[in-house]
Amino acid sequence: MDMQPQDDREDLVWFETLSREDVPRVGGKNASLGEMVRTLGDKGIRVPPGFATTAGAYRRFISANNLQDRLAERLAALEDGRGTLAEVGRAIRADIATGHWPPEIETAIRAAYRTLGTRAGQDEPAVAVRSSATAEDLPDASFAGQQETFLNIRGEDALLAACRHCYASLFTDRAITYRRLKGFDHLEIALSIGVQLMVRADTGGAGVMFSLDTESGFDRIVLINAAWGLGENVVQGAVSPDEYQVYKPFLERPGCVPILHKGLGAKAVKMIHGSTPETPTRNVPTSKAERARFVLSDDEILDLARSAVVIEEHYGQPMDMEWARDGETGAIYIVQARPETVQSRRNAGAFRSYRLGATGERLLTGLSVGGAVATGEVCLIEHASEIDRFVDGAILVTPTTDPDWVPIMKRAAAIVTDHGGRTSHAAIISRELGVPAIVGTGNATHLLHHGQEITVSCAGGDEGVIYAGKAAFSVDETRLDEVPETRTEVMLNMANPAAAMRWWQLPADGVGLARMEFVISNEVRVHPLALTRYDQLEPGPERDAIDALTRGFDSREAYFVETLARGLSRIAATWYPNPAIIRMSDFKTNEYADLLGGRAFEPAEENPMIGFRGASRYYSDAYRDGFALECRAIRHLRETMGFDNVVVMIPFCRSVIEADRVLDVMADNGLRRGENGLEVYVMCEIPSNVIEAEAFAQRFDGFSIGSNDLTQLTLGIDRDSEALAELFSERDPAVMWMIETVIAKARKAGRKIGLCGQAPSNHPDFARFLVRAGIDSISVTPDSFLAVKRHVAAAEKEG
Repeated sequence: MDMQPQDDREDLVWFETLSREDVPRVGGKNASLGEMVRTLGDKGIRVPPGFATTAGAYRRFISANNLQDRLAERLAALEDGRGTLAEVGRAIRADIATGHWPPEIETAIRAAYRTLGTRAGQDEPAVAVRSSATAEDLPDASFAGQQETFLNIRGEDALLAACRHCYASLFTDRAITYRRLKGFDHLEIALSIGVQLMVRADTGGAGVMFSLDTESGFDRIVLINAAWGLGENVVQGAVSPDEYQVYKPFLERPGCVPILHKGLGAKAVKMIHGSTPETPTRNVPTSKAERARFVLSDDEILDLARSAVVIEEHYGQPMDMEWARDGETGAIYIVQARPETVQSRRNAGAFRSYRLGATGERLLTGLSVGGAVATGEVCLIEHASEIDRFVDGAILVTPTTDPDWVPIMKRAAAIVTDHGGRTSHAAIISRELGVPAIVGTGNATHLLHHGQEITVSCAGGDEGVIYAGKAAFSVDETRLDEVPETRTEVMLNMANPAAAMRWWQLPADGVGLARMEFVISNEVRVHPLALTRYDQLEPGPERDAIDALTRGFDSREAYFVETLARGLSRIAATWYPNPAIIRMSDFKTNEYADLLGGRAFEPAEENPMIGFRGASRYYSDAYRDGFALECRAIRHLRETMGFDNVVVMIPFCRSVIEADRVLDVMADNGLRRGENGLEVYVMCEIPSNVIEAEAFAQRFDGFSIGSNDLTQLTLGIDRDSEALAELFSERDPAVMWMIETVIAKARKAGRKIGLCGQAPSNHPDFARFLVRAGIDSISVTPDSFLAVKRHVAAAEKEG
């Protein structure tokens, strides 16, 4: 095999002779493959071997077939309206696909294919034939999916035919549209063809990986999507894949498993090798077992994430990668790597947040792409042949957002699909165009109808929601350079792990309140006693639902522990190493009863607000083993996942006797205050917490004032009572006396004290009162952060 340096006249080069400087010769994709083969093999990065035709070979092919003037004429007809996009694209592709190979190029491709077969020990190896345009994978334009890829190609004649079709795909409708959108000259761009040994992902799995969060730009995670079979289904959005998130800073910690999220995708079909040259690949349904199982093991997830970090560090920028796992050997390969082109270029100095007003009925959910809200009428289009029916400004609803839809995507107010994941081609292009999208809804094309008015909301984090009707919404812009410095810490109240990362740029001092019950309600969904006392459940739909949720875990208890820990980890990770104060579950009995299996274990109470809640549950035989699972989740979060910034907080602790009992139960479950740096706080939300603050301070490391409950119990007002709403105020003198008194007692005892609530953001005078009283921290919702920072800065300036 010739390994000598290649000049510009060469028609073909091997990957190992290429570097990232060779984009003009072999395009971004092939230059990147060569760079990895040449430099990253010693660092554990596997790339399937192969070769690339050069840009010069493409130009010689065009010249040998006398196509230059013909292409220019056809493209001119498109620009001046003498031909439609579909007509011009079809004609150009036919011109190229029927062209003949210059003898020297054909000979070079045939010889290289035989050499590749010798290296693989096969007579006619299966190869992937990928396009790599010379303007592709640039820092400001991904060109993702604009040209074609042909998989499982066998034989010299089939390879030459696939290469011609690769050339022709430089002029797909979507590629022509994308170049016009980005301002590239069609005739200045050339195409290199990458011929790469196929990985047997048809019997394994494949997917896409990003070295940052594609929605928020949070740069400390790796995002991985995975599906069974060949990876094209994930790239094109034809399946809803598994999704994994890994925290990069902890990847090299011994014994640490920093997998923040594991989402099981539907994976309804998989692409496998076909049986004839005419059908080199085909889609078949996945089995029930495959749909119920994660594609990757934890070890494989971590290995892939480490590869992403190695590649990102080598290139010095966030990366978008494709990977494949060989079903015969289990080896995982990187088959593409290119710069991430959306979040890495977004202005980090400001970001918008959207807030919904009153909405209509909740119709559908899926994975959100972008953080915006859009309203409009549905334009339901099921086939690419019908895209001419699209109405500008409508909401496009389609089964899959295939790359052929690019010409109308930029004209849509929003996009909704039945299938696809967050790293599908359609999601990437939607982000690049700034169009909100909800993908993987499952049945949008069945439930929504043409002309229907809907609201598409991507403002709630990972979950996108579609509502009936046009909802009102507001848009706020926060400029980070406007955030003042303060001595008083301003922290965040968080409940939804899916929304945490979108606020990562806020210079918060940590999380002052993370509500465990929200994660249990929305991610775990099962009452803990329904897992520890499963045999007490009657057979029926709820028990069946629990069986479905816990399938694939080592035990039912492990399902609760791992799911809860991962949910909380996304909150703890976002502002690490700043503290994340996690409040143990504070459901009322009626709320607990609403969890799967909950009614079998919860008493009916006249007034759950002051009933069997908070600390009283943790040491009671009626809930002790449920609390044990909560403690195990915190241990998993701190010790196995590595988030030692987690602080535990005990809610609704009525007396020091209860405090001692809870701390003993926690210690019995491996959470002993002071060990491994564990701090334990207590909520101050009952007058007894203020009255006996000195005694509580001997048992806890800090206090967090829950202003809602403290106001309710100090004034004797049901905080949900409309009739008494005008009397409910944290600024009532009695409540302010309580707050001022407990702050003074905490400071005297050398304990930290903060407040979590909205009053400081709604009332500047309340923020000034807290600062004057000597509060250590104030914790508010993210959308109130800037206002509170300003109020606190003003109060500190006043002295």
